[in-house]
Amino acid sequence: MAEPKADAPRVLVVDDEPGLRDVLEITLRRQGYRVRTAAGVRVALAMLAEPEEPYPLVLTDLVMPDGSGLEVLAAARRRSAQTQVIVITAFSTVESAIEAMRGGAYDFVTKPFSPAEIAALASKALEKSSIVAENERLRAALDKSGTDDPATALGQSPAMRRVATLVAKAAITRTTVLITGESGTGKELVARWLHRLSDRAAQPFCVVNCGALPEALMESELFGHEKGSFTGASSSARGMFREADSGTLLLDEVGELPSPLQVKLLRVLQERKVRPVGATVEIPIDVRVLAATNREVEADVAEGRFRKDLYYRLNVIRIELPPLRKREGDARRLAMRMVQRFARDMGKDVRGLTPEALRALDGFAFPGNVRELENMMERAVALASADLIGLEDLPEEVTGLPAAGRRGPSDLPETGCDLDHVLAQTERSLIEQALKRANGIRTSAAKLLGISFRSLRYRLAKLGMEGAEEQPDDEPGSDG
Repeated sequence: MAEPKADAPRVLVVDDEPGLRDVLEITLRRQGYRVRTAAGVRVALAMLAEPEEPYPLVLTDLVMPDGSGLEVLAAARRRSAQTQVIVITAFSTVESAIEAMRGGAYDFVTKPFSPAEIAALASKALEKSSIVAENERLRAALDKSGTDDPATALGQSPAMRRVATLVAKAAITRTTVLITGESGTGKELVARWLHRLSDRAAQPFCVVNCGALPEALMESELFGHEKGSFTGASSSARGMFREADSGTLLLDEVGELPSPLQVKLLRVLQERKVRPVGATVEIPIDVRVLAATNREVEADVAEGRFRKDLYYRLNVIRIELPPLRKREGDARRLAMRMVQRFARDMGKDVRGLTPEALRALDGFAFPGNVRELENMMERAVALASADLIGLEDLPEEVTGLPAAGRRGPSDLPETGCDLDHVLAQTERSLIEQALKRANGIRTSAAKLLGISFRSLRYRLAKLGMEGAEEQPDDEPGSDG
């Protein structure tokens, strides 16, 4: 038998029967895994406590002379959420199965079993382990760099690393910065990082959306006005330039400024003074100006829609944000961050995304860029009924599956699927519907599903569902 590769998954087999240990070791080594064995609970606990990386998979007998496999299960799960545990026993009872599942076991099998059955189950368990590991790795990568690293906030792709480097360099200057890119690429986020990393971080950061203000009010919004300077000016207003004094002002969608305001903005940038509407004197200001636009500014300049001298004044440092479709791997990394945030805000136990969902995000063009991804993840978390976002939680345009068919297990996606996840989703949905129709009475729900009460109770535990409160007819002996 060929030796397993050095990077092959490590598997721990725990059983007091030497013959069974040998069978399991041979079966798993043939699958290419690195296998270690323990003859009992005490040895297994010591091996699980070793400083090496946690085992992705543990197979343990339930009843052994020196203890219970549930102790092995608990120790493995305490060490790492990545570890999947398969419990093996000759004592097949619903109670022990439920106890193992509640303890976090991946699955529960009874003796006798075939090597093929163990090989298939181990493969699925290791796939689940890799999913958990990938989600943990992404979470750790997002958390490790903390909030002081623009590279993490903006993305980890080569394109966004270059942007983050430029942000860090531009932040320590006081010159104007023009931030360009398609709508939804994160221009305001870049502006906030420029402010946060600057020596003005403790001072105000103000934003004016030049495309959302009526032209008649824009001058007053930017430069302020004196009381009585126009109809409705019942009091004086400082204007955003003065509100941002000593700090940073972002002129968002600056390409939408009308020509008269472009002239006045240019003077403010040159003279570092503002004159409120109706005032006779200019007021000195100390503001770091950033501008953002999704327009082709050079084309606007060439066609006379944007002043060339203002363009040169704003475009001292240019930061161009690539669209999300050109940021390799960033869609999945940003999606993980968003899922964590929305799950926390909504109080839902959603931990990440399935491999199929991540691959679907990688292959989608995202015409709406990061903003579209954010809306998509908020919807997915809100609708998710499992701890991982799956293809069925994503829009049709992302998955390529018809909306009516996404929740059914009969249509196999081009990229394949996580069969266990799809089946679990379907099972959960049917059980929830049956419990609702049966007003929470589980024996009645079991009859609607065509299964025994014991089987329903086991499935509730396996899926981690609360179920309904015990009702008068929910007797252990009521099999329906």
